[in-house]
Amino acid sequence: MIRTLRISFSLKNAYRVNSILYAIRQIPLIKKLIPETVYQIRGFKIFANVLSVLWELVSAFLGKYIYFLLMLAGALALYKPSDGAKGELFLHLLVILTLIGAILNTYLLNPTKDKYYGVILLGMDAREYALVHYAYALAKLLLGFAAFGLLFGLGYGLPAWQCLLIPLFAAGSKLTVAAICLWDYERAGRVRNENQLDKWIWVLLMLLMAAAYGLPAAGIRLPLQVSLGVMGLWVVLGGPSLWRILRFCSFRAMYQELLKECLSTQMDKSAVVKLQREQSYKNISSEQGISSSRKGFAYLNELFIKRHKRILWQAALKLSAAALAVAAAVLIAFSFVPQLREKVNEVMMHSLPYFVFVMYLINRGTGFTRALFVNCDHSLLTYSFYKNPRFILKLFWIRLAEIVKVNLLPAAVVGAGLAALLYASGGTDQPINYVVLVVSVLCLSVFFSVHYLTLYYLLQPYNAGTELKSGTYQLITWATYVVCYLMMRIEMPTLFFGFLTIAFCVLYCAVASILVYRLAPKTFKIRN
Repeated sequence: MIRTLRISFSLKNAYRVNSILYAIRQIPLIKKLIPETVYQIRGFKIFANVLSVLWELVSAFLGKYIYFLLMLAGALALYKPSDGAKGELFLHLLVILTLIGAILNTYLLNPTKDKYYGVILLGMDAREYALVHYAYALAKLLLGFAAFGLLFGLGYGLPAWQCLLIPLFAAGSKLTVAAICLWDYERAGRVRNENQLDKWIWVLLMLLMAAAYGLPAAGIRLPLQVSLGVMGLWVVLGGPSLWRILRFCSFRAMYQELLKECLSTQMDKSAVVKLQREQSYKNISSEQGISSSRKGFAYLNELFIKRHKRILWQAALKLSAAALAVAAAVLIAFSFVPQLREKVNEVMMHSLPYFVFVMYLINRGTGFTRALFVNCDHSLLTYSFYKNPRFILKLFWIRLAEIVKVNLLPAAVVGAGLAALLYASGGTDQPINYVVLVVSVLCLSVFFSVHYLTLYYLLQPYNAGTELKSGTYQLITWATYVVCYLMMRIEMPTLFFGFLTIAFCVLYCAVASILVYRLAPKTFKIRN
C-alpha cells in the first residue's frame, strides 16, 4: 500500500510540476524572461516541486475553507437570520450542499490522468491503487471538515458534538454514493463518469440547490432535529458502504471502461483533435439551404450563428423559460406566504449586486468562444489577412453584436421578472427603480458578453488540438467567478448600483475595443 501511494504520488507530482512550469511561462510579463528549456533547469524544477508539495498540503484545507466561507457563511450573511436561527440555517445549507457534493464527486469515479497513467499505462494493481487514493482523499476530507466544521459551527452557536458530526456525515455521504455506484456497476454493468452526469442527475442537483438556497429565502429551512437525523443516517450508512467498497473486486475492469473514452487519447494528439471535432460537429445544424445575403465578415458570422443555433439560441430559450418559471413561482408564493413580500422587496431594493452572480451563471460567452475556435478560427487563423487590426476589430464587433443578442434574451426575462417582483412585493416610491432594475441587468449581460469575447481575442487560450492551454486565461476566468460570487455579500441601493453598472459597462466596452485593436493582432493566434 505504501509503495503504491509513493509511486502514484511521484506520477502526479511529475505532471503537476510540468503544468506549473508551463503555466508560469504563459504569464505575459514573465514568459520572455524564462527560457523554453525551463523543464531541464534544476533550480526551476526544485521551485516547482516546492509549489507542488505546498499545494498538496494546502489543498487539504484551502478548498474546504473557501467552501465554508463562500457557500455557507456567505449565504448566512445574505439571509441575516436571528442569532438563535444561525445554527439551524447553517446545518440546513450544509446537509443539502454536502449531499450535492457527494453526488458530484465520489473521489472514486473521476477519470483523472493519474488513474490513466498508473492503472492503464503502468499496470498497477487497480484495486490497491483505488483504495489507497480513496482512503487518502477521505482522510483529507475528514481533516478539512473537522477543522472548519468546528470553526464555523461553534461560531454559529452549535455544540461541539454537532460540529464533530459534520466530517463523519461528509465521509458517510461520499461512501454511500460510491457504494451505490459500484453496486450499479455489478448489477447492470453501467460505469458512472463523474464528468458526464446523466441529465436526470442534473435535474436532481438543481432541485437540491434550489432547496438549499431557495427555501431559506422564503423563510423555510430544515428543523435542527431533521438535519441532525439526516446526518446521523448517512453516518450509519457509511459503515456498510465502506464494507461494500472494500469487497468490490472489479476495479480494473471498471477503470478500463471509465478511462477508455475519456483519457485513452491523451497521448495521441491527432485522436484528441478528431474527438473534439466529432463532438463539436454534433452541435452544428445539418439543415439544407442555410445561406446569407450579407457580405464579407458579416456573411461568415451569420452562417456561423445559423449553424450553431442549437448551442446558442436553444440554450438561451431554455434559460429564459427557467427564469420565467422562477419569477412566476415567486409571484404565486406571494399569495400563500404574504410575509415573503417584505423580504423580496428588500432584496430588490438593496441586493441588486446579488444578480451579478446570477448573470455570470447564465451567460453563454465561454461556450460561444469555444465554438468560434473549434469550428471557425481554428482554420482561418492560418491566414495572415485574418490578423489585420482593422479586420480583427470589425469581426470582433460583429461577433459581439451576435452574442449580445443571445445573452439579452434571458437577461430581458430576468430584468422584467425583477421589476414585476418589485411591483408585486409592495413597489417603490421612486418609479425609476423599475427602469434601473431592467437596464442594469441588461448591462450586466452585455458586460459578460464583452468580457469573454475580449479574453478570447487577447489571450486565445486554445492550441491546434483545441485544448485549453492558457494559464492566464484560466486564472482570469476563475477570478471572475470569485469576484461575482463575492458581489452577493454587497448591499447597495438599487438606484446607485444600477447607475454604476451602466457606467462601468459603457467604459468596459470602450476599453475592450481599444485593447483588441492594439493587442489582438499579436495575441489572436493558435497556441503552440
